[in-house]
Amino acid sequence: MKDLKYLTAFSIPVAAIIGLLLREYWSFFTPVFAFLLIPIIETLLPIQTKNLTEAEIISKSKNSFFNLLLYLNLPLVFGIVGWFLWSTTWALYETYELIGLLFSVGIVVGSNGINVAHELGHRPLQWEKNLGKLLLLPSLYMHFYIEHNYGHHLHAATPEDPASARYNQTVYSFWFTSMIRQYLNAWKIQKDLLKRNGFSFLSVKNDMFWYSLIQLGYLSAVFFVLGLNTLWISITIAITGALLLETINYIEHYGLLRNKKESGRYERVSEIHSWNSNHILGRMMLYELTRHSDHHYKSHKKYQLLDYHDVSPQMPYGYPTSMVLSLIPPLWFAIMNKRIPSEMKP
Repeated sequence: MKDLKYLTAFSIPVAAIIGLLLREYWSFFTPVFAFLLIPIIETLLPIQTKNLTEAEIISKSKNSFFNLLLYLNLPLVFGIVGWFLWSTTWALYETYELIGLLFSVGIVVGSNGINVAHELGHRPLQWEKNLGKLLLLPSLYMHFYIEHNYGHHLHAATPEDPASARYNQTVYSFWFTSMIRQYLNAWKIQKDLLKRNGFSFLSVKNDMFWYSLIQLGYLSAVFFVLGLNTLWISITIAITGALLLETINYIEHYGLLRNKKESGRYERVSEIHSWNSNHILGRMMLYELTRHSDHHYKSHKKYQLLDYHDVSPQMPYGYPTSMVLSLIPPLWFAIMNKRIPSEMKP
């Protein structure tokens, strides 16, 4: 029964559905719920550092319930996005309602779309990877699959990684540098992968071409079926979801650096190169993404099996609360800079 706690991850889509149904000021329920109510509740709940026993690991690794929870996000995300986009063609939304619902649906795309896509993108089965890629479509972030798996996990906590925030870098600066560099890096990685496997850049094996065509097809379908205004709304939703992801990227590795060895290569990624959080609510809602230290240490592990390591740098708050704090740079620096190991500071 205690595994049912992960149903909490569906609270964000439920909040968005409430906003779509009730409208008016309920349109803002999702951002208020995600970034005000959850941080408050999170500070009142206990921190859980306990790891699974060997017997629990064997049991949970074979339990299809944890996979089903991920798969259910596909109809949820596309259903909510499709419902909202379609409604813009007939619902007479007030401007404030439209703004609230844009944020709400964008948060769903980020938390239950990109975040779940990240988990599925690490799975060994190709059809699960494809589900993950599909979940990246509403955010127009399909290049994330290539850059994250072949770039970020190789270069995390180094200056070479676009998704690792530098010491004293603001989240607003990071949004631009990370998004631009990740996209360009994805093309470079794709080119290297094709060359390594003996294919030309113009090969049908170039996934970046396919991602571009699929995303262009998605936007074209929205335009021709639902109109220009809805097209701009779909793009705004995508940007909102992408910014949510990049804010998470920001707090996951902020200020942490791997040392260079005498050979000029960086030390291996370990448990000390990602920020960890054991705040239970954030763990459940983000499918254990907050145990990010273990994810980078052993990226093949499924979310329900991730461990806590004593040596990992610990965030004083959960990820939802930390995301809010990151939006106030002086406060973020005051809290986090003193927690960065001195040997990692520039």
